[in-house]
Amino acid sequence: MAFQRRRLQYQYKNRGRLLIPAISVISAALLVLFVLISLLAPSPTDGNGPLRLPRHHSSTETRNKDRTKDEGKGVPKFRVPPGRGAYHRDLWTSTNAKFYHGCSDASSKFPKAEAITRPNRYLLVATSGGLNQQRTGITDAVVAARILNATLVVPKLDKKSFWKDSSNFSEIFNVDWFISYLAKDVRIIKELPLRRGHQWIPHSMRVPRKCNERCYITRVLPVLSKKQAIQLNKFDYRLSNRLETDFQKLRCRVNYHALRFTNPIITMGEKLVQRMRMRSKHFIALHLRFEPDMLAFSGCYYGGGEKERTELGKIRKRWKTLHTSNPDKVRRQGRCPLTPEEVGLMLKALGYGSDVHIYVASGEVYGGEETLAPLKALFPNFHSKDSLASKEELESFSAFSSRMAALDFIVCDESDVFVTNNNGNMAKILAGRRRYFGHKPTIRPNAKKLYRLFLDRDNMTWEEFESKVRKFQRGFIGEPKEVRPGRGEFHENPASCICEDSDAKAKVDSLSRKFGKENGVRKEDVDSAADDENMDDEPEVSDGDGDEDPDDLPTNILLNGTASDYEASLLDNPELDELLSD
Repeated sequence: MAFQRRRLQYQYKNRGRLLIPAISVISAALLVLFVLISLLAPSPTDGNGPLRLPRHHSSTETRNKDRTKDEGKGVPKFRVPPGRGAYHRDLWTSTNAKFYHGCSDASSKFPKAEAITRPNRYLLVATSGGLNQQRTGITDAVVAARILNATLVVPKLDKKSFWKDSSNFSEIFNVDWFISYLAKDVRIIKELPLRRGHQWIPHSMRVPRKCNERCYITRVLPVLSKKQAIQLNKFDYRLSNRLETDFQKLRCRVNYHALRFTNPIITMGEKLVQRMRMRSKHFIALHLRFEPDMLAFSGCYYGGGEKERTELGKIRKRWKTLHTSNPDKVRRQGRCPLTPEEVGLMLKALGYGSDVHIYVASGEVYGGEETLAPLKALFPNFHSKDSLASKEELESFSAFSSRMAALDFIVCDESDVFVTNNNGNMAKILAGRRRYFGHKPTIRPNAKKLYRLFLDRDNMTWEEFESKVRKFQRGFIGEPKEVRPGRGEFHENPASCICEDSDAKAKVDSLSRKFGKENGVRKEDVDSAADDENMDDEPEVSDGDGDEDPDDLPTNILLNGTASDYEASLLDNPELDELLSD
């Protein structure tokens, strides 16, 4: 018995010795597995669960990241924190806005329409592009009719260009209000009268881009006096930014008061706004231009590899006037729209938390949900027309791109903060409109500065990134006097129509200095905004006819010119109308 006991004890000891190495091997395997999971797991962001934000890289950024990993620095310092950061300003209002107001009344020197309108002098205008490009054409048509002392026939809307909307003026805008509101400024009629009992066919012609008052008097008026009725075709950007003050104020009366949407559009738009307000006291509206056609035309590259180059390259071949571009150079110049992820990071750095509700106005987004995912992760309260309204409610609008755009226009205009990832027509018109009606915050990305920051963000902490975004965005958030008078498109910066309560502001400034507080937009911020914007000081119109064929335009205007030149290069090509700019 004693021998058997010793034998069993010996067997148990041998088994124990064999188990120890096995347990060690299993433990080591589990440890290695845990390390791998830790390295590959998504990084946390914003308290909404694990997330690793996929990014669009330029070719340079991709190479830099690969090189960083090769050097053993594959784990970036950049981490988006939860919550919101402290900021020195109110996120939902503009500093000093209470001291400025829209003022567009005519002066006593501006005679009434009945005193200056000549008989048998009719001006017709055919606009171009989508809703907002047409809006600029309509506004300028009224001013052109006033310069020519002519009766204006209600403008025709473009039905053939990129957007292919069959709507007439009266189906988008309240035509009776338009005519009555402007009655003192310009005589407007709905249709050209008969001539000798027959339909009157007006003489068609075109005017140069940015044609000023003298240009209309010397070029158009002689023809109008002879023909009595003329139609100006492709009427967009055909009036100078620089006009005398009374003409500029007339522009504002048209754009901000006379152009009112039809009742069905207003009613549906107000419903969308109300439904956003039911969800949150404040909300942001984001105009997101990231459609395949736009990206193809821009020549920008977003890190999608050969698949992106092939897909956008096929679309790009539609336009014979486009030549090979340098994507890195285009982005350095601030001409590439921000990606949805970049917009989200910019807003986060400016102090907006993940609890903020965002209304997104956009067309088809290139890459679909995959492209939108990083933005939705940062701001999960994500809304659109389609999510706020039923198909039945939108049925009467959905077949018409301009009417759908009008709904987005209303929500964006009524939002507490308006944000854009581009500098197109809708962005410009809303920026000007929001300045006119109280300087409601309007965030336009300083793309020239931000591009490098997004490129290098893996090499900095969130705190460094946040500080630089706030610095670069000074002068780009909708404060009064951000942009010098006369700079940029008048529709974006209607300085002639904004008046200041200088006495009240002086008192507040005096108190601010007394208590050591800084008040208002700093001069260096205004200078920085003026330098960083793609804005040109508009030259007066030349004596050339201004109707160059797009195929004859030099490549450097399409790729390297000013923002105005870049847009102007699109205007004479019906296939390009409004592609980038609405």
